[in-house]
Amino acid sequence: MKSLFRGLEKLLSLITRTAAILAGLCILAVAFIVVYEIIMRGLFDSPTEWVLEISTYLIIVAGFLGFAVAFRDGAHISVDIFTGHLSPKLGAGVRFLMTAISLFLFFIFMTESTDMVISSYTYNKLSPSILRFPLYIPQISMVIGSALLMLELIRRLILDAWFLITGKAAGCDRALKGGR
Repeated sequence: MKSLFRGLEKLLSLITRTAAILAGLCILAVAFIVVYEIIMRGLFDSPTEWVLEISTYLIIVAGFLGFAVAFRDGAHISVDIFTGHLSPKLGAGVRFLMTAISLFLFFIFMTESTDMVISSYTYNKLSPSILRFPLYIPQISMVIGSALLMLELIRRLILDAWFLITGKAAGCDRALKGGR
């Protein structure tokens, strides 16, 4: 059972890191197209009509793809003024409860996002700009990002449950060992 969990842990880590790389590439692409816009506007007095829209979509995609890796690495915003003073076992219990609530909320967010993507695809919804960009393309990042985050939340639930049952941190759980 442990080897199965470790295998799934490695697979999820690979998927999450791939999403992080894609998010980084989106940010890099935004940097390049904004520089392109600056050059076209400043040097050639020829502004583009597509840079703002595409860069906005890329930032949205990067944000949603970055959810899971931020959660995995503990880089998200958290307020631990209360939980930082709890015992490790009680802290894991509180984290388990908060993670379960988060999982429920992101499940709702993912299902609603999926409905939105399906609607945008079915009715061929396009951006109201000159590009007429299909909206389901950037919207699908909400579904993918939420699904990845949900997998990370399930991972955290399993690790916290393991700690609550056995009193020992799983080998792949840096947070319970004190490292982030």
